[in-house]
Amino acid sequence: MAFDLAFLSVVIEAALGYTAGLVRRIGHPVIWIGRLIVVLDHGLNRAGWTAARRRLMGMIAILVVVACAAVPAFLLELGLRSLPFGLLLAGLAGSTLIAQRSLHWHVARVADALDGGSIEDARSAVSHIVGRDPQTLDDHGVARAAIESLAENFSDGVVAPALWMCVGGLAGGAAYKALNTADSMIGHLTERHAAFGWASARADDYVNLPASRLAGMLLIAAAALTPGADARAAHRAMLRDAPRHRSPNAGWPEAAMAGALGLKLNGPKVYAGVPTEDAYMGDGRREATALDVRAALRLYRRADALMILIVLVGALLSLLA
Repeated sequence: MAFDLAFLSVVIEAALGYTAGLVRRIGHPVIWIGRLIVVLDHGLNRAGWTAARRRLMGMIAILVVVACAAVPAFLLELGLRSLPFGLLLAGLAGSTLIAQRSLHWHVARVADALDGGSIEDARSAVSHIVGRDPQTLDDHGVARAAIESLAENFSDGVVAPALWMCVGGLAGGAAYKALNTADSMIGHLTERHAAFGWASARADDYVNLPASRLAGMLLIAAAALTPGADARAAHRAMLRDAPRHRSPNAGWPEAAMAGALGLKLNGPKVYAGVPTEDAYMGDGRREATALDVRAALRLYRRADALMILIVLVGALLSLLA
């Protein structure tokens, strides 16, 4: 267990984030992983191959991606922990695998655009955090999309990497990030990736199972501490609606968020011009606004603080053990 490393990582990322200047100068671990995935996709996912062969190549590809992320991360942590202040440096490296600050910034941009009254600016802002077609969304749809993305990404962009870092140190966090990035790039049911991306999609589903449930519970706890939020409704919506979501994981934080804010989230969407059906999360109103986005951000901040507190308690108990 590496609660000490995870705690430093989440605190550093919450305080500093990962600046655009760093991205321009040296890139980002997700960008590096993404480049490897592109190379493997081009080399191992041939159109003329059978579905069975492409599925096998996809399994090999995801093993290569995870190994190329986890092994250097393990060696880096091993080397840094032997140095003075090495744990702090390892925490700085670990902070690049978590997205608390950037997630908040992106969602707040959507609220700002909605407050500014420009639907085009709002659609542009939300397009950076959702995969659906923004041009099909009105202002209520933009607000719902931002809140749904905030809830889902709290699970897989914040709670999950922190959890797997607690379990496996820098290597655990890097392995998770590699799987999650692979799923976002090739884990789709398109003709090209239905077979090749099968392994990454299934693996991502499994590794996110504990984090999604934990994220939902953190949002319920945060609702109990947030004026205007309803913790009981959040708990009821999560237990009732999350199992009906098309994703085995996204519904847990989304339903908890919907119930806490008195909204009805999810439902039918349009991806790349193709309508998709999905269950509704929550039984409140559909007319979400910028005020609801800001209320969701308040709930997110408290849930994130509770997560950091849990990791801190784990780190202190590890020191005493």
